[in-house]
Amino acid sequence: MKSQNPLPVEYRYGFRDEHKSVYAATPGLSRETAEEMSRIKNEPEWMRRFRLDALKVFEAKPMPTWGADLSGIDLSKIIYYIRPWDKKANNWDDVPVEIKNTFEKIGVPEAERKFFAGAAAQYDSDVIYHAIRDNLARKGVIFCDTDTALREYPEIFRKYFGTVIPVGDNKLAALNSAVWSGGSFIYVPKDVKVEMPLQAYFRINSENFGQFERTLIIADEGSELTYLEGCTAPIYSTDSLHAAVVEIIAHPHSRVRYITVQNWSKNVYNLVTKRARAEEGAFVEWIDCNLGSKVTMKYPSVILAGRGARADTLSIALAGSGQSQDAGAKMIHIAPDTISNVISKSVSFGGGKTSYRGMSRVVRGAKNSRLSVRCDALILDPESRADTYPTQKIDEEQVRVEHEARVSKLGEKELFYLRSRGLSEIEASSLIVTGFFEPLMKYLPIDYAVEMNRLIELQMEGAVG
Repeated sequence: MKSQNPLPVEYRYGFRDEHKSVYAATPGLSRETAEEMSRIKNEPEWMRRFRLDALKVFEAKPMPTWGADLSGIDLSKIIYYIRPWDKKANNWDDVPVEIKNTFEKIGVPEAERKFFAGAAAQYDSDVIYHAIRDNLARKGVIFCDTDTALREYPEIFRKYFGTVIPVGDNKLAALNSAVWSGGSFIYVPKDVKVEMPLQAYFRINSENFGQFERTLIIADEGSELTYLEGCTAPIYSTDSLHAAVVEIIAHPHSRVRYITVQNWSKNVYNLVTKRARAEEGAFVEWIDCNLGSKVTMKYPSVILAGRGARADTLSIALAGSGQSQDAGAKMIHIAPDTISNVISKSVSFGGGKTSYRGMSRVVRGAKNSRLSVRCDALILDPESRADTYPTQKIDEEQVRVEHEARVSKLGEKELFYLRSRGLSEIEASSLIVTGFFEPLMKYLPIDYAVEMNRLIELQMEGAVG
């Protein structure tokens, strides 16, 4: 068994299994790595060229230095592709027993049966399970892994892939473009409403590993869907890297809600690029819950490209000892009568650091646009920190822009009151923190909200006292 740190009580997903992958690339990134991935996946020539072009962009761009500290990442030691299994199942009974047991412990199959219209499970580099309810498939809804979409739906795939987040957008997006594997592909036809959520779960099992899933969602005119993703990883003495790319195309009058509950272990660098394009009358919601990881840099963004488009980003961040949660949102208004709202809530404790980093942009001609940003931070001790870095670029006069930021400390009066009711200091602090996050919890499905409260309580152990 490979070396690993003792499992802290606050992270119950830190276990690993002994599954033997069918293929693992040599650590380090090179042209040969990208070409070998393309060969193994039997990809068309245009995708092979896409990967190689992206690799050149990645190599030319410097590592970001304006956000969280990324100096601890050693890209030469990362394994960029691990193929866990040479098949894909649409029934949990067909999944290798050790992988199935991992997802059973997390609760994915049970959740699928109860709450979801479709589910996917990615293990290291590949999606090993995928299923969708028959009634949705009959309506023309496509929900598969992104590798399958490249093979089976080449026209629609190529039409939209890389159109919202181009290869040169940033260094980590270029890295994803060079070595992407797995992720979800969703297409919802015109006027079809997917009433139950679609879910994907991403699990890192291997040490020194990089997970680079690529998710592409297309909501056709008048359609609606909710997509949820969850993330966990074992605890190792060495660091892993997660650098996903998510692209959403919301056609006129469609509605897309994207929910993330991130609970990576504290040895994962989570560096994600997420962006949507909202056409006329479309509505895009990002609901982002960041509880785990060593470092997170993630700024879900929306390009409001059509008249009357709307976008909301609701962000939760919890940073404890040794953690940096650098999160936020970007709203880019390029059409008139567009509306965006950003609500960010963060809690730091035990020396943890949270940062809100966002941008509000209105181009000339986007008249009557409305923008609102509200950031609330709660600091539990003198060693912890919360920062806000808002940027506004307004080139149109006929707009309404609001920004509000507030930082507060854990109140002794509230603690005293709750402890006088028989609660311990940890229980009282956890209750205050969950109450601080409660206004955003109502946007989560009830099962996710219950799990979020439980995770917050577990992570708060040892935070005070």
